[in-house]
Amino acid sequence: MKRVITYGTFDLLHYGHINLLRRAKEQGDYLVVALSTDEFNWDKKQKKCYFSFEKRKQLLEAIRYVDLVIPENSWEQKVSDIKEYHIDTFVMGDDWAGEFDFIQEQTEAEVIYLARTPEISTTQIKKDLKLNEN
Repeated sequence: MKRVITYGTFDLLHYGHINLLRRAKEQGDYLVVALSTDEFNWDKKQKKCYFSFEKRKQLLEAIRYVDLVIPENSWEQKVSDIKEYHIDTFVMGDDWAGEFDFIQEQTEAEVIYLARTPEISTTQIKKDLKLNEN
């Protein structure tokens, strides 16, 4: 069985997220999603989520492409996650291209950067909603 992992916040879940998860799952048989915790988002990314970790986890677990959701608590856990969950392929959006190449050097996992869905992002949704407030 080929195991795949991806990481993200997945706040305000939208079709761009679904596209990423579908395409990540196409890379193997079993998809692990490491979901950024509220604390990690705030302390390390200065990002406040609309939905709590538990709600975002419930949403991800309801998606047919996702087999397991684990918490992402730090930037550094990626290599240990790959070893612990016997991951074959590490997948991220191409906005992170090159950032995780070290993973392929430190593990046996292949690193793949998938193209983002160009017309949608959580950041854009938040901007559009803010504009519509006025």
